[in-house]
Amino acid sequence: MSDMPLSGPDFTQGVPSSDLPADGVLLGQADGESVLLVRRPGALFAVGAKCTHYSASLAEGLVVGDTIRCPWHHACFDLRSGEAIGGPALNPLPCWNVTEKDGRIQLFAKRAFMPLAPRASLDVPESIVIVGAGAAGESAAEELRRRGYPGPITLVDADALTPIDRPNLSKDNLAGTAPEDWLWLHPDDFYAERKITRRAGRVTAIDAAARRLTLEGGDTIPWGALLLATGASALQPELPGDGPPVYTLRSVADMRAIIKASEGKKRVVVLGASFIGLEVAGSLRARGLEVHVVAPDAAPLSKVLGPELSAVVKKLHEDRGVVFHLERRATGRGPGGVTLSDGSSLEGDFIVAGVGVRPNLGLAESAGLAIDRGVTVDEFLRTSAPGIWAAGDLARYPEPRTGERVRIEHWSVAQDQGRVAARNMLGMATPFRDVPFFWSQHYDVTIGYVGHAERWDRLVVEGSPGKLDCTVRYLLGGKELAVASIGRDRASLDAHAAMARG
Repeated sequence: MSDMPLSGPDFTQGVPSSDLPADGVLLGQADGESVLLVRRPGALFAVGAKCTHYSASLAEGLVVGDTIRCPWHHACFDLRSGEAIGGPALNPLPCWNVTEKDGRIQLFAKRAFMPLAPRASLDVPESIVIVGAGAAGESAAEELRRRGYPGPITLVDADALTPIDRPNLSKDNLAGTAPEDWLWLHPDDFYAERKITRRAGRVTAIDAAARRLTLEGGDTIPWGALLLATGASALQPELPGDGPPVYTLRSVADMRAIIKASEGKKRVVVLGASFIGLEVAGSLRARGLEVHVVAPDAAPLSKVLGPELSAVVKKLHEDRGVVFHLERRATGRGPGGVTLSDGSSLEGDFIVAGVGVRPNLGLAESAGLAIDRGVTVDEFLRTSAPGIWAAGDLARYPEPRTGERVRIEHWSVAQDQGRVAARNMLGMATPFRDVPFFWSQHYDVTIGYVGHAERWDRLVVEGSPGKLDCTVRYLLGGKELAVASIGRDRASLDAHAAMARG
């Protein structure tokens, strides 16, 4: 999180119009808060200058049309209403009334937040049930109320500790540098105030024809529209033998278990050089543990980021004491450690596996929905069954920039899909065209990644990866599919805007 000190002029006292250039922004303050003045053709806006996600300065962000995007994690806000319209932010920006007269701009009272105007069709569902309270499910519930949906909303999840900010599980919270309170997206009364019913329980069956689902224990819930947002589960490696305990990281309970396992211990073995595996490695190094990473790849993340950024990531971890055991797999457990595929053994007090996830497809399969390495959805996130939508880690959707069907496991993508699914349940016919974005934190270095490139035939490296100042562009057939960057927030934002324009 960022503490943004007040700076710049007090806009309630007025500033010369000439201080704010055409299509420009000006940072100042009002009512004890940081405020951003934004001039667009024929319009003038005054909004809070801190992103409501992690408080980044929006003065360094990117204005496109009547929106502004955060430089850190690309949250997007509507300048007219302050509404958060793109993840990972959920809460709106404050807005002020602003006037321009006789060559001066002046702010008056802060406006009361005005929710989005209801745009639901007349033929709305009698009730909506959302299965899964992760990024997609939670954002869908919020969007339904923002859009004026008046009917019952039920948010069901087997984990009573959701909804949470899942990316933080492997980052600051696991490292011990952030309080656990940061994990919850909203206080409990947030949902009660919006009449969103939360039910903790496991859904065991969906009757698509009768539009009814069954919970473990026998309770049933009818629905007029259903959103499947069941996400994914961490893969459990097969490690026969009697040895150190194995943990995965997907929930608050998982994080707590890993923290408890680390207490008084000296050495951990992390399986997998994935983003999660390496973030776990960095967080446990911050707790003072000796960390050994075992992975079958020749270089960490090279299949995702390419050789240049792979080398950067490896060095970042090695410089902080992480030891890599690459081109090897863990094959079993023995007293005090693991055995590896080359016949060697590796000591460890406990094991954390970050070897990938599997989409939770059981309910969709039992309901007879079309499945293709995920729940098959169309551009409106509709499944093959009338009245059922799917969003988030389990949804396989048509990616508009490549024409291919993809399933993307990004937090922001899940949030944005939840919003779009909610609109479509209300008859708004909104295709999902958002550009994927994710970020990965390695100590004090953040890698931002825009777009989606499962393969490429050319890499264009700009700047110096070794100096942590670079942009890497991933091209296929001359078309730019993705851009990764370190230390170049503006380049990342520009790439995001360019891809959004097509």
